[in-house]
Amino acid sequence: MNRKHPSVMRVFIFALLSWLKISSSAVFAQGPGPRPSLPPIPIKGDTTHTLTKHFTQASSEPKKTDAKGFIQRWLVLEPVKKNIARNNIITDNFLKTTFSADNFSNDYNMIPKDGESVKIGDQDLKWYALDSKTFNFNLYHFTYALNKPKYGILVWLVTVINCTEDIENVRMSAGCNSGSMWWLNGQETMILSGDRDMIADNVTSPRITLKKGKNIIRGAVINGPGMANFGVRFIDDKGEPVKNFTISYQ
Repeated sequence: MNRKHPSVMRVFIFALLSWLKISSSAVFAQGPGPRPSLPPIPIKGDTTHTLTKHFTQASSEPKKTDAKGFIQRWLVLEPVKKNIARNNIITDNFLKTTFSADNFSNDYNMIPKDGESVKIGDQDLKWYALDSKTFNFNLYHFTYALNKPKYGILVWLVTVINCTEDIENVRMSAGCNSGSMWWLNGQETMILSGDRDMIADNVTSPRITLKKGKNIIRGAVINGPGMANFGVRFIDDKGEPVKNFTISYQ
């Protein structure tokens, strides 16, 4: 009699476990019907697409550099969309060929007007006169604010340096992500090729002279995947920032 109890108990436990398994399968494999509401996914970052978060509209009054000599006022053209799968194709020759083909003007002393549009290829693009709120000009923030392509882009830039006298033996200094070229008063001054990060003073030009009156800087920044931004200033022979000039967009 007592020997039968273990067998009965084993049968009972097996039946109970089988029932629990079937019940749990039914719970987790429900058929069509309303599903439980998931918690809302929080919105991350800026979704407003506004320029005012990182930039201010440039005024007609001349602007000084920041404390370290960086130029924060630029005329910036909406991005030219480029099919660039990787940044290691950005060689010197690639930059020169691309910037020549997708140029808004062959007159490198030409100063665009704020708000005017130009056509490059089949794209109608608008100029913006903006002051960056940081020492560098973040083109990712610029293109995001305009709801334009953020990667695989070419962006043209122009600014005007106003000097009360000649400033000799200075160097233009720039950093960018990823590749860029820079011109001063129509002359090529620097080229930054390759897959670079934005590092201040990454490349400096030979000695140049900022002449009395207007000096026109033109730049072009290009990148494939990743961020695009730049920072430009002038430094003297000791590596100190040059700040005795003003900046305008006219």
